[in-house]
Amino acid sequence: MTQIPDQLLVPRRFRGPPDSGNGGWTAGALATHLRHASPGNRVEGWPAVEVSLRRPPPLDTVLQVVEDEGTTTATESDGAGVATARRVGVALTDLEPVPVDQARTAEAAYPGHTFHPFPTCFACGTAREEGDGLRIFPGPVGRGGVAATWRPHPSLSEDWHTYVDASTRASVAATWAALDCVGGWAGGLTERLMVLGRMTTRITTLPVIGEEHVVVGARRGAEGRKTFTAASLHDSRGHLVASAEHVWIAVDPATFGGVSPR
Repeated sequence: MTQIPDQLLVPRRFRGPPDSGNGGWTAGALATHLRHASPGNRVEGWPAVEVSLRRPPPLDTVLQVVEDEGTTTATESDGAGVATARRVGVALTDLEPVPVDQARTAEAAYPGHTFHPFPTCFACGTAREEGDGLRIFPGPVGRGGVAATWRPHPSLSEDWHTYVDASTRASVAATWAALDCVGGWAGGLTERLMVLGRMTTRITTLPVIGEEHVVVGARRGAEGRKTFTAASLHDSRGHLVASAEHVWIAVDPATFGGVSPR
């Protein structure tokens, strides 16, 4: 097993449940450690990467990142695996774009305004301030879908943008986070508490800081404790930025410090 000369840390800002990392942000951060997965300019053409979360990502804790036969694993100091990442050759579902005005209207009917299991969630928490959380509030659109707008904040910028692109762009981890919770709300967070178990994401181009985007989500079915969803991120002109598919796991609210919808 070869040690990658990097470590992973999830700052408290990027929490999902009160005491663990947002699944999407953690998964995206780990994805950047995959060998040969990052494009040379880190702006365009990321391949599909699958990240599986094995346990709640601890906050403000240094995780060791190791690689073995194409799989990259983030581990705690006791050797316990937190998450694994690998490239996959799958064709992800690209959801149809939703007009910006329609997505803005949908936000008013966001279920999280009246019930939210994790109100301090980095991606979709209503208790996070502008410029701190993403404040992505997906409401219903069409037949079972959800949508919301998102304008990436300058604090989320990708470190490499100054070398390759005139536009400042959001980081990979922030892009994964934007595609995370929209799936949970499409999958029925108002019916049972779920956390992200697996997320597969393909980035076409990183989102531009300060520009309005639209995130859309859709349910893809359920099996036992698992719920399957998809999400896509588009710019204001409807051009695809990134897509994701998720597997959500129903959990006991007491285990994650959340609030049950029942």
